[in-house]
Amino acid sequence: MRPLAAALLTALLTAAIVPAAAFAAEGPAINTGDTAWLLVATALVMVMLPGLALFYGGLVRRKNVLSTIMHSFFGLALVSVVWVLWGYSLAFGPDGGSGLIGNLDFLGFSGVTGAVDIRYAPTIPHVLFAGFQLMFAAITPALITGAFAERKRFAAFVIFTILWSTLVYSPLAHWVWAPGGWLRNLGTLDFAGGTVVHISSGVSALVVAMLIGRRTVNAEEGMEPHDVPMTVLGAGLLWFGWFGFNAGSALAATGQAANALLVTNTAAGAATLTWVGASWLHKRKVSVLGAACGAVAGLVAITPASGFVTAGGAVAIGLIAGGLCYTATLLKARLRIDDALDVFAVHGVGGTFGAIATGVFAVASVGGVSGAIEGNLRQVGIQLVAVVATYLFAGVATFAIVKVVDLVLGIRVHARDEALGLDLALHGEVAYQA
Repeated sequence: MRPLAAALLTALLTAAIVPAAAFAAEGPAINTGDTAWLLVATALVMVMLPGLALFYGGLVRRKNVLSTIMHSFFGLALVSVVWVLWGYSLAFGPDGGSGLIGNLDFLGFSGVTGAVDIRYAPTIPHVLFAGFQLMFAAITPALITGAFAERKRFAAFVIFTILWSTLVYSPLAHWVWAPGGWLRNLGTLDFAGGTVVHISSGVSALVVAMLIGRRTVNAEEGMEPHDVPMTVLGAGLLWFGWFGFNAGSALAATGQAANALLVTNTAAGAATLTWVGASWLHKRKVSVLGAACGAVAGLVAITPASGFVTAGGAVAIGLIAGGLCYTATLLKARLRIDDALDVFAVHGVGGTFGAIATGVFAVASVGGVSGAIEGNLRQVGIQLVAVVATYLFAGVATFAIVKVVDLVLGIRVHARDEALGLDLALHGEVAYQA
C-alpha cells in the first residue's frame, strides 16, 4: 500500500500545481459547440442522482425515506472523490496490454487537462470527458442501493460503494469504453452503459439482496410505497436527465446525438404503454406507479442501443422491455428474494435485453455498425459475450465485496434499528413531522 499511497500523493501534488497554461495547451482545436453540449449533458446526468433519490425515496416506507435519499446524495459526493483520486485512471488510463484495466497515469487527475486528448474525444477538453464519465460512475452504485434499502448499515454502504466503484465499475468501464479494452476490441456495442451501468448494477443488486436477507415487517405496517407522487417526480427527472446520459454519449453535438435523444424518448414512451397495459391486464387497474416504472425500464433498455438504432427500433425495444421488466417484478415474489425496489427486474433484465437488442436492431446509417436486422448475425454473438462476461464478473466480485464488508463491519443494521426506521436510528432525523 505504501508505493500506491506515495504515487497517489505525487499525482495529487503534480495536479495541484499544473499551470493554467496547461488548460490552453497547443494541440487539436476544441470545438466550442461540442464542448457546450457536453457541459450541458454532464449537468443533465448529474440531475439523475436527485431524480433517483426521489424515485427510490417514494418507494420505501416513510420511516426510511431519508436514509434512502442519502444513499444517492452521499454516493455522488463519495464517488466524485474516488473518481478523481484513482477511479478514472483505472477506468480510462492507458491500457497495459491486457485489455482489463487502466494504468495509474491519471491518479489524482494528473495529466487530465483542458486540452484535447484524441484518444478519448477529438473535439472536447479531456477534463470534460473525464467529468462526464464521472457522472456515470456516480449513478451506477447508487442504482444498487435500491436492493438493500431499509436495512443496510451506513458505514457498510460507504465501504461497499468505494470498493464496488473501484473493483467492479472501473474495470468494466475499461473493458467496454476505454481504448484497448477487450470488449471494445471485440466489437461490443454499448453506447451509454447497458453492460457497464445497468447489467452490472442489476446483477450486483440481486447478489446483495440475496446475501443481506429479507426486510423485517411489523405486523401493523405494510410494504407499500409511502409517496407515489415523489416517485413519479423522480421518474420525470430521470427521464429528463437521461437525454444527457444517452445523447451526451455521442461526445459531440452531432446527428447521432440528436438521434440518441429521439430514440431515448421514444423507447421510454413505448415501455410505459406496455407496462401500464400489462398491469391493467393483471390487476384491472391503470397504475400510476407502473407508468413511472415502465418509463425507467424503457430508458434502461434503450441505453446501449441509443447511438445505433432508428426510431422504429426504439419502439420495438421499448414495447418489449416494458413487458419483460413487468414480468420480472412478478417473479421476485415467487423467488422470495427481497430486491426491495426491483433493481434487477428493471436494470438487470432491461439492461440485458437492451444489450442483446442492440445487436439485433443496430443499423449502419445511424452508428456505422449493422446488426442482425441488416444481416450481421455475428453482432448478436458479440453482445452475448459482453452480457455473460458482465454477469460473471459483477456477480462474483460483488459477492466477494459483500462478504468482506460483512466480515469487517457487519452489513445489516440491528433488528431494533430496522423496526424503528433508519431515518431515526442512523440519521437522527425524520422526513415528516407528525
